[in-house]
Amino acid sequence: MSTKPTIMILGTYHMANPGVDAVNFEADDVLTAKRQHELQQLIEQLARFNPTKIAVEADTGLDAKIEAQYQDYLKGIYQPGRSEGDQVSFPLAKKMQHSKVYCVDWFGREDKRETVDLETFAKAHNQSELLEKADAMTQDMAQEFLAALTELQESGSVIDMFHFLNQEETIRALHKINNIPPLIHAQIGVADQYVGLDWLLHWYERNLKIYVNLTRVTESLDDRILLLIGAGHVGLIQQFLEDSGDYIVESPLKYLKMGDVD
Repeated sequence: MSTKPTIMILGTYHMANPGVDAVNFEADDVLTAKRQHELQQLIEQLARFNPTKIAVEADTGLDAKIEAQYQDYLKGIYQPGRSEGDQVSFPLAKKMQHSKVYCVDWFGREDKRETVDLETFAKAHNQSELLEKADAMTQDMAQEFLAALTELQESGSVIDMFHFLNQEETIRALHKINNIPPLIHAQIGVADQYVGLDWLLHWYERNLKIYVNLTRVTESLDDRILLLIGAGHVGLIQQFLEDSGDYIVESPLKYLKMGDVD
């Protein structure tokens, strides 16, 4: 029996191109025969981790919907889309004979929060320079990362891309992109109006709640949970898990063997 449950965070790119991140990568079509073969190989490699649960980047409020989709997937009546949930989480959970997948994300309830348009506020208070500086910094910091991932997509496999995304250097770079420019945004505001801080607060709140939701789906010291989530989240969630002292956090790199695609 293990002394602690194990969690492996697998940072991913968004295969269906939702275009909702601060930095968006243009993914190619994962439904092509080549990518489907590579994804099958990825599933085989990830299965070696022997996960007891698969946690996914979906709001806990969508649990019933995702559960219904997964049950239909097991029955062969759900047509998988291009998302990493459909292309990685569902096939891996099926291979491991799991009865369900676990939604652990939290997006907040925007209708309960009074929102202020940051650009409008910055312009009205002569703080547009801060906004422009932060946005320019984000694009500048992301340039090298996007170029490297694009090159891997053109010349390598899906496994190569995952290997790159989960290297410590990449995780640190993405953590900086998601946290340093927002510290400039955070300066936008006056008096007790911390308008520019809202995004950073939401980012930390979201990742902390993902951490809490992971603790809620942990049922045994023998649990081996695989969390599939956008690579930009890995740094913070890994920090929270390690700081808690309650988990063994395992790197996915040893399960991502480059050049292991038949």
